[in-house]
Amino acid sequence: MRILKLTEDTRKDILQNLLKRSPNNYGEFEGRVNAIIEEVRNNRDQAVFNYTKQFDGADINAGNILVTEEEIAEAYEQVDTTLLAVIRKSLVNIKKYHEKQVQNSWFTTEDGIILGQKVTALATVGVYVPGGKAVYPSSVLMNVLPAKVAGVDRIVMCTPPGKDGKVYPSTLVAAKEAGVDEIYKVGGAQAIAAMAFGTESVPKVDKIVGPGNIYVALAKKAVFGYVSIDSIAGPSEILVLADETANPRYVAADLLSQAEHDEMASAILITTSQKLAEEVSAEIDQFVAELSRKEIIQKSLDNYGYILVADNMEEAIDTVNAIASEHMEIVTADPFHVMTKIRNAGAIFIGEYSSEPLGDYFAGPNHVLPTNGTAKFFSALSVDDFIKKSSIISYSREALEKVHKDIEQFAECEKLTAHANSIRVRFE
Repeated sequence: MRILKLTEDTRKDILQNLLKRSPNNYGEFEGRVNAIIEEVRNNRDQAVFNYTKQFDGADINAGNILVTEEEIAEAYEQVDTTLLAVIRKSLVNIKKYHEKQVQNSWFTTEDGIILGQKVTALATVGVYVPGGKAVYPSSVLMNVLPAKVAGVDRIVMCTPPGKDGKVYPSTLVAAKEAGVDEIYKVGGAQAIAAMAFGTESVPKVDKIVGPGNIYVALAKKAVFGYVSIDSIAGPSEILVLADETANPRYVAADLLSQAEHDEMASAILITTSQKLAEEVSAEIDQFVAELSRKEIIQKSLDNYGYILVADNMEEAIDTVNAIASEHMEIVTADPFHVMTKIRNAGAIFIGEYSSEPLGDYFAGPNHVLPTNGTAKFFSALSVDDFIKKSSIISYSREALEKVHKDIEQFAECEKLTAHANSIRVRFE
């Protein structure tokens, strides 16, 4: 793995290289995605069935697009009981964590004035779950449970079927355990379009969440405004900040945990120790030779993997905040002190036993995180993503009388005389 001296130039070059991975740079695919969306919007079910046959090789129709209870029961028989037990443990942790995020409506009253905020859960949410290169029951839990905790009335899930027309058993089991109301066998951009506009079989939703490939990401971007979305997720990334006290074997293993996602994943170590940098690089070489996804890992490291050696911790932290990584581990002598200086990161893992996969699967915080530097202004998926807030305003006549001339003057300043008149007529 390449080792570079951290300078202003190397930092600038790395930031530019990482931004190449942004979904905003997928323009070459936009035409195809937009064509799929328009086809689904115009021809609805038939377009969905045609695309499912074309892309997934499955014969899906109005009679079998919805996963049945019998199919879910069959999935339970196929999932290992120990995995089911782990899913249930993870579910408890995720639910407990998100229950602490719940917001309540509030009201204040004073001198004839009632002000407040009414918190309402979204009515219908669509969850997209990938089914291509890997199986992601963890993503089912992470996207569904915050919606359930928020009080969403109807949770719809779309996921691509295999050629046999079936969905991965572990995906179905996770969905049932989390409380999904309906599961539809459709994937890709066509699934996003179906949930955004509705078809004869797939209902229109208010918001779409969940990860996916380039086509899914661009489809979500295209339908934003017709529905809400969580974010446009880019490839996975990890940044480890370490000093000379870090265990190089642990650091190397953690970097590779994200590099194995795909060729565009990013793994970066920033350290104040040249010795650690060299040791981590050597450990990575040994691990890569042994791991099952070695080809993907090596391409990821070649394209977007870096070990940066900083002169001091302040310089290292500045670079951490500039990169604003999706996952960020702190493995230093005083990690909690360092954590207070981290401004931009999707999720922060503190200490050598807080490995990134802990957050992916089990600890409880959400693993749907901002990527490609968007941690500077976006947050992890949470209960907040599944609610909306309405302002409450109520004035008595006496309360309005005290301020009506102020409001009229403001309106007239903006030359909005009808605004001013709306207040004035009440005191003529």
